[in-house]
Amino acid sequence: MSTEQGSHSHYRRSLGPVALTAVGLGSIIGSGWLFGAERAAALAGPAAILAWVIGAAVALTIALTYSELGSMFPKAGGMVRYGQYSHGSLAGYLAAWANWIAIVSVIPGEATASVQYMSSWDFGWAKALYDGKELTGSGVALASVLLLFYFFLNWFAITLFAKTNTAITVFKVVVPTLTAGALLLSHFDTGNVTGNGGFTPNGWNSVFTAVAVSGIVWAYNGFQSPLNMAGEARDPGKSLPKAVISSILIALVIYVALQIAFLMAVPAADLRHGGWSGLSFNSPLADLSLAWGLNWLAMLLYADAFISPSGTGMIYAATTSRMIQGVQENGHLPGIFGKVDPKTGIPRPALLLNLGIAFIFLAVFRGWGSLAEIVSVATVISYITGPVAVMSLRRLSPELPRPVRLRAMPVIAPIAMVFGSLVLYWARWPLTGKVIFIMAIGLPIWAWYELRKPWAELRPHLAAGAWMVTYLLVMAAVSWAGGTEFGGRGYLPAGWDIVIVALIGLAFYFWGVRSAWRNPTLLEAERELGATPAAPADEAGEAGEGGDGDRVKAGVGV
Repeated sequence: MSTEQGSHSHYRRSLGPVALTAVGLGSIIGSGWLFGAERAAALAGPAAILAWVIGAAVALTIALTYSELGSMFPKAGGMVRYGQYSHGSLAGYLAAWANWIAIVSVIPGEATASVQYMSSWDFGWAKALYDGKELTGSGVALASVLLLFYFFLNWFAITLFAKTNTAITVFKVVVPTLTAGALLLSHFDTGNVTGNGGFTPNGWNSVFTAVAVSGIVWAYNGFQSPLNMAGEARDPGKSLPKAVISSILIALVIYVALQIAFLMAVPAADLRHGGWSGLSFNSPLADLSLAWGLNWLAMLLYADAFISPSGTGMIYAATTSRMIQGVQENGHLPGIFGKVDPKTGIPRPALLLNLGIAFIFLAVFRGWGSLAEIVSVATVISYITGPVAVMSLRRLSPELPRPVRLRAMPVIAPIAMVFGSLVLYWARWPLTGKVIFIMAIGLPIWAWYELRKPWAELRPHLAAGAWMVTYLLVMAAVSWAGGTEFGGRGYLPAGWDIVIVALIGLAFYFWGVRSAWRNPTLLEAERELGATPAAPADEAGEAGEGGDGDRVKAGVGV
């Protein structure tokens, strides 16, 4: 039995479809609903409603590719593994690094959201927690206490996590639904939509930017939490896709209702100076509740501002520890981070590492908005490997069991790649460049583990990962040169920039699929799953020349 198999034997497959849906929905409904409606409205005005729909379409399309992958490889930390299975260490590491950055930074973001809402309390000490832009020293201290609470709940057992999270998720669904209904009944001013610049006061480009940076991508990103906990799923082939799709669709209904309620409830006086772009609520939904005399709702929101983000922070503390274990098993972290406590089924060393990183993010990025932007762009970068990996593995390992197999995947996968590329572009320069630079910061860790290997062993990993490195550089260049409405220098004319980005996404999708190769990690996964691999047509020439091991040594990749 391999070391990886041994570590995974300590996980307990105790999570069914309901619990996994609660994990996904609990991740999606965190701080995004508390702030997302205002930030989206500030960027796009009433058209923010469409931004939530577009965000859900992007998330659902990409989630379908990951549902097949998650059912194929029901292992903890699934999202950090798929690129390694299909393309080897370089592409796998970059995808894992982007995904981990996106997820681990959510944890301090949830703590920040709770403290920021608390700053609206009518107490001097509470108002001193937030200065209007970021947390103060006392605010950071309180957020640090919340971080410890998230990790404390994950320290003991997955059963405690599941029971606690399901109860919290029920509350998290009820309160947003109640909030939307109460605000709609208290004030419904259609003049907010027809006046103040109309439905799209800042143009359609602002709708796309809202998808990328207002917290919408952040919000829907929770769909991957069930996949990262696949090692604890019962009957993952059925439970994982149900949990992923259900959580996105339920969240879409809630978010659209909240956005409509917010748009109609904003007092007309607040829009007279500066329009939608001039909104500046510290605690948006609670402030509106107080404006219309819904004191009971404001109190409930203040309470939920702890419960919703805390529930999400607790989930992400759990899932990021599984991701760290997956990165270690990919060969890019010390062995201690792959250890799982046999009594509780918790990867405690990984949990501690993520706690330390969460403290660093909290100290550097003290505002919810700044964290939301970083999380959103890093999330999109991590998304692009799913569409490429799912079709690559269909070519390389057609015999692997696929409990979830969509006939339309050859169409869905390239569309998902185009969607991901567009959202990355919509995030605007220089934010795109900054996050791509953060991706580069992680490369020395990869180099420490990989560059010591013999060239013959390293070469196929570099060749198979070249598409992803080039993709990030090209997207950074296009973002810099793109339309001024997306922060670029204006060298690409409006409209044509969208076409160019879509074509770039398609080109790199096909390059990525053709670059995949039967690397050692994939071969090991095939052995664990008991699959008898059949050589794809374009590798049939090597099939009779010594088997898989020889093909790996030769670095065959097409």
